[in-house]
Amino acid sequence: MSQTVYEVNTPAPPRPSPRRPASPWASLAVLSSGALMTIIDGNIVTVAMPAVQSDLGFSAAGVAWVVNAYLIAFGGLLLLVGRLGDLVGRKRMFVSGLAVFTAASVLCGVATDQGLLVAARALQGVGGAMTSAVVLGMLVALFPEARERARAIAVFSAVGAAGGAIGTFLGGALTETLNWHWIFLINLPIGAVALVAAVRVLDADRGAGLGGGADYPGAALITGALMLTVYTIVTAAEHGAATTVLLAAASLLLYVAFTVRQARAARPLLRLRLFRSRVLTGANAVQMAMIAGMYGFQYIGALYLQRSLGFGELKTGTAFLPAPVVIGVLMLGLSARVIGRFGAHRTLLAGLTLITAGLALLGQLPADGSYAVDVLPGMLLISAGFAAAMPAVTGLAMGGASEEDAGLASGLFNTTQVVGGSLGLAVLTTLAASRTESLTGRGTDAVTATADGYRLAFWVAAGIAAAGLALAATVLRPGPRRP
Repeated sequence: MSQTVYEVNTPAPPRPSPRRPASPWASLAVLSSGALMTIIDGNIVTVAMPAVQSDLGFSAAGVAWVVNAYLIAFGGLLLLVGRLGDLVGRKRMFVSGLAVFTAASVLCGVATDQGLLVAARALQGVGGAMTSAVVLGMLVALFPEARERARAIAVFSAVGAAGGAIGTFLGGALTETLNWHWIFLINLPIGAVALVAAVRVLDADRGAGLGGGADYPGAALITGALMLTVYTIVTAAEHGAATTVLLAAASLLLYVAFTVRQARAARPLLRLRLFRSRVLTGANAVQMAMIAGMYGFQYIGALYLQRSLGFGELKTGTAFLPAPVVIGVLMLGLSARVIGRFGAHRTLLAGLTLITAGLALLGQLPADGSYAVDVLPGMLLISAGFAAAMPAVTGLAMGGASEEDAGLASGLFNTTQVVGGSLGLAVLTTLAASRTESLTGRGTDAVTATADGYRLAFWVAAGIAAAGLALAATVLRPGPRRP
């Protein structure tokens, strides 16, 4: 009896209150911080490459694999993990990617031999792909209203653009003041904070389940095709024309096999109907051209500052800081309003025009130039153009996908970024090196020949950006409005 009374009078344990959904803007801050870490890491290595090469004894060709290992894993897996995010839940994929990336960063930071560093960089690429592939899909779900989505994309794009220049600056500062190991170890505290924030702030989403579309043979084909594509691009100068053509043909065969598989599979990894959207397909193609030119600007520009103007690592990183300032101010203050006032298409055209003009201006760099007179004006034009173009093309691409395909569209958009950047970098650096080698072989002094090679690279980059402008003007032109 007493036992019964005890049970009746004992207050029931309080029920846990339902978790309040986080503010979309708080979630955006978490997503941006995670993406920022991967973007910074993509650029932070560039300035530190000479120090890594000297410390670990890499050959001139071998040290390129510190970058290539990351790009191949990152670019090859984006489409797959974007789809898996739709199936297992985008938050789960994002959080897992942060954990993998942070752990791989520690391995990079403690690496004392070439093999471990290259392997750890490949693992970083896996984590970076898991994190990056689902971000835009989550952003679209967080901001369903068009005007708010435009503002959110502007903020996210500004963070991404700032990350590129911040990475260049940090790479120089950490390498010069400490050592190259810290360009990776700095990700440990950043990743830990981002991981905790992601777990606490991001709302859980329930994916369709692996049985809802896990086409494993298709996944193997597209992952192999993308990895082989990136590998072919980044090793083109090393292998020569014949091998490059054979690798490109093998990549094409894998793409064809993947397309056939998706057309026949009961649960395809990539729904081919996605490409029926003229806007989504065109926006991805335009972005590829734009990013190809932008990557050339960052890499060739850094080489010009170091080899032609004699800048050190820290000074080179500092010289790029005006770019994120301009991009951040314009994206956060004006981009969303301009897109709302004039539309994404017109804003994209204006941005691509500025990028093309800036790259053409850099195509006139003299061998004995000045940073303030010869480099800064082109940098500011390119930065202003990117601040207008990137949010506009992102909004067009993601607006062309349905909610159920948002994760896949996000992975596709990020994939075209990586392939475009890798292609642009490979083509422009090869052209610059070939031009320089040709001129020095004819007796031109090294300083003049090097600058001439850089000028050629910038003119070609301007041509690529102009091609993107022409494509945007035609393919992405809005149709007539219905009454």
